[in-house]
Amino acid sequence: MSRVGLALGVGVVVLAGLGLWVGTVQAAGQRDVAATPEFYTTQVRPIFQKHCYRCHGGFNHRGGLNIGTRAGMVKGGHNGTVLVPGDPAKSLIVRLIRHDGPVGDPMPMPPKGPKISDAEIAIVTRWVQAGAIMPDPAK
Repeated sequence: MSRVGLALGVGVVVLAGLGLWVGTVQAAGQRDVAATPEFYTTQVRPIFQKHCYRCHGGFNHRGGLNIGTRAGMVKGGHNGTVLVPGDPAKSLIVRLIRHDGPVGDPMPMPPKGPKISDAEIAIVTRWVQAGAIMPDPAK
């Protein structure tokens, strides 16, 4: 291989590596869209409205649980907190919608009808992992 060919090859590798590094820095510096109130409003709330609000939203707080606010989910219901922001594994709401709770856990949710879709479960899980950010209830 000639010196020119070697130099070109090394240059391409260096530029490719630099491009990967820059892409990694940009990705690391970007805020996850799931950590925004808009993600909750456009992605998570419609899932809760469709599958959960009938029993746990508005004026209905079956089991003492109000999922209409972050404070209501962190406070929880008769079985304790359902939301541990940043930790889906410790968030009862995620376990219940996955139907993964161990024997003795509260019943899977929703209790009537089919389990919610895997895509919807992934959205809720991602939201919890990103900190369970919701819009300010005062606005």
